Amino acid sequence: MKTLITAATVAFLAAPVMAQSDDIVKVPASGNVEATADRLEAAIDNAGATVAARVDHGAAAATVDMGLHDAQLLIFGNPKIGTPAMQDDALAGLFLPLKVLVYEDGEGQVWLAYEDPAAMSDRLDGISADAPYLERMQGALRALTSAAASE
Repeated sequence: MKTLITAATVAFLAAPVMAQSDDIVKVPASGNVEATADRLEAAIDNAGATVAARVDHGAAAATVDMGLHDAQLLIFGNPKIGTPAMQDDALAGLFLPLKVLVYEDGEGQVWLAYEDPAAMSDRLDGISADAPYLERMQGALRALTSAAASE
């Protein structure tokens, strides 16, 4: 029992601190937005997924002479994981590919944020809460954001 408690404590302390509000998961990151987004993109590539787009919201705001804290959105996926969800309910395509926002808040903290894929089961009739692909998506997002969070 003592070994189990020790292992659980070590796992808890080793995991990044995460904040969750409803369906949005936030992971604090070190470094700036650009470097964090670069680490995330590398982690996505290393995991065998494909980055479909990288949207620089801050740069877009600058083109219309508006200020915005740095924010970049990475849109990515793996059809082996996402296609089964769309086979169950075509509207899953509204949630896929997966997205992670890397942004700086008003206090200068950089965050990685994403919507918990389980939200699909709350919003779509064809997606079961126990669908195995939801757990795979959640695990992938946890692993990718954890890899990107530290320099």
